[in-house]
Amino acid sequence: MEEKQNAIDRRNFLKTVGAAGLGSALAGTTLALTGCRDKEEEQPDTAEPVAKIGPEQTELPHVPQRILGKTGIKIPCLSLGTMFNLIDNQIILRSTLKYGVNYWDTSNNYAGGNSELGIGKYLSKNPEVRKNLFLVSKASRAKTAAEVEERLQLSLKRMNTDYIDLYYAPHGASDPAQFTDELKRWVESAKKRGLIKFFGFSTHSNMAKCLAAAAKLGWIDALMTSYNFRLMQDPEMQAAIDACHKANIGIVAMKTTGKTTIKRFRLDVETEADKILVQQLLQRGFSQEQATIKLVLEDTRISCACVGMENVAVLTANVAAVMNRTELTQADRDIFKEYAKVTCSGYCAGCSDICNAALPDVPYVSDIMRYLMYYNSYGDTDRARELFAQIPGNVRSKLLGTDYSAAEARCPQHLPIGELITEAVSKLA
Repeated sequence: MEEKQNAIDRRNFLKTVGAAGLGSALAGTTLALTGCRDKEEEQPDTAEPVAKIGPEQTELPHVPQRILGKTGIKIPCLSLGTMFNLIDNQIILRSTLKYGVNYWDTSNNYAGGNSELGIGKYLSKNPEVRKNLFLVSKASRAKTAAEVEERLQLSLKRMNTDYIDLYYAPHGASDPAQFTDELKRWVESAKKRGLIKFFGFSTHSNMAKCLAAAAKLGWIDALMTSYNFRLMQDPEMQAAIDACHKANIGIVAMKTTGKTTIKRFRLDVETEADKILVQQLLQRGFSQEQATIKLVLEDTRISCACVGMENVAVLTANVAAVMNRTELTQADRDIFKEYAKVTCSGYCAGCSDICNAALPDVPYVSDIMRYLMYYNSYGDTDRARELFAQIPGNVRSKLLGTDYSAAEARCPQHLPIGELITEAVSKLA
């Protein structure tokens, strides 16, 4: 009954959006590369006119830049997320530079190491690019300072570079207790040795708690967090973002499109009304993904949106979105807010502490929700299965025999957790 009511509410919402929608923001827009505007005078977006990275490249306008917090570095407001094999996809690296997207985000474990190796391949052939590149990597699954050092050394070797501009550890922080004095000492040492310029962490679990703690530390330069039109509705998350901004910590947003774990809640599937709405957005000049990225970047506390872009078509579409000067209205933001409310039971907000307290024997529920999102909404089936396989075997063996009702009762999003775990085991195991 509840699912049926959700579907009815959602259809009513879609009719509303179909009639008024994002029209006030997107009507009459084109994908002309005209630049975008930042409202804060002290940190304005700036767009370099044009620049050539190599003789074979065409001069094009560059995406606007913003200051990355206390680092003082200007970075593009759109960065390349590389959770895929770059060895065989060198064209995306070359193409990003045409638009000034010189912020490349990778990790020790992306594509089994082939993301970093692909960057290394590109830099070995184009060494002159390195000086204009803002390179970011992460200490995947490292739990101690020694493991962070080991991951860093491997990343440096793979990418054919002597230093990394911004290094994240933990990669996927979920508890402020992970920000140890041992880690702080390692950061000081790595900077002194010239191996990293800046340091921070990434988080897509218990984000507000991790951000609030980081704002008080004093040794976090920048961070990357899940942030989208859904998470914008959380007052605790807003307070944490504000605290980091006031502490002058650079904030990079990921998971900006707010895609759902449950496939039936995707905007571009399920009913003819969905398909019609998506077509309307396309005719007006933006896809849903483009509109959500613009919404995130209209929050001037955010320095950059990190987006996975595996092909040139996606890259150019996202560049067009961030370069367009059209501003969203309050009515447009209200529509996103209402859509987030109607479809909340399809989205995991990453509050893993709640699930872990209710389910101490299977402390990976939030992670599994994210892996299922990769499978259902991103189509990244191989990575979803790879990550699921990394869950300890003794936990995986308990998944189908666990009663999830206690976690479901506490879930702020009202996720059907038991149903989703069963789906995840079926698809990912």
